[in-house]
Amino acid sequence: MQSDEIVWQIINQGHCSYKVKTSAETFCRNKYSVTGLCNRSSCPLSNSRYATILEDEGKLYLCMKTVERAHKPATLWHRVALHHNYADALNQIDELLSHWSRFIVHKSKQRLTKITQLLLRTRKAKRNNRSRIVTIPARRQKNEARREAKAQVAAQLENSIEHELLVFRALDINIMRAYFVKRFVYRNACGPGPTITATRVFSRATHN
Repeated sequence: MQSDEIVWQIINQGHCSYKVKTSAETFCRNKYSVTGLCNRSSCPLSNSRYATILEDEGKLYLCMKTVERAHKPATLWHRVALHHNYADALNQIDELLSHWSRFIVHKSKQRLTKITQLLLRTRKAKRNNRSRIVTIPARRQKNEARREAKAQVAAQLENSIEHELLVFRALDINIMRAYFVKRFVYRNACGPGPTITATRVFSRATHN
């Protein structure tokens, strides 16, 4: 037969996977803990008769554990869906836990209140369409940085071409004639070509 006091002595004095000790308080990470604290009355493992409130996809459930189902771990917890109305849910807790300890009833109502407030804030935040913080993979960041660098180089090239065209326009120089001037300069620099010099070609292009 299960003895709650022996179970609590083992958990309290020995090791418990759900126990989290801090300098101020000792907490319990078990999802069925009604208070989140590690003590004798709030421990879901050392109490054969226990009840708590759980939330699943926006719906609230009253989970109850009795000693009659202790030999079946798969069906140890009995879940009852609570009404979506807060006042009706409180009445349900009073009816289902009418013969339970006042501590369990009070803490279950407190947990119901906290989870209901959390769901209301969550729904309000979704309606307001607040921005969420999303992590970006490192590879994606590198690819975006590489694209930005290429875009900056292309923008500088376009700006230089635009600036050169504006200079030609300000000097009233025909663009095609300026192109031929540059071609003659390139041919003279690379190897033997026509005897005409770049200066004479440029002077002809500007005077014509």
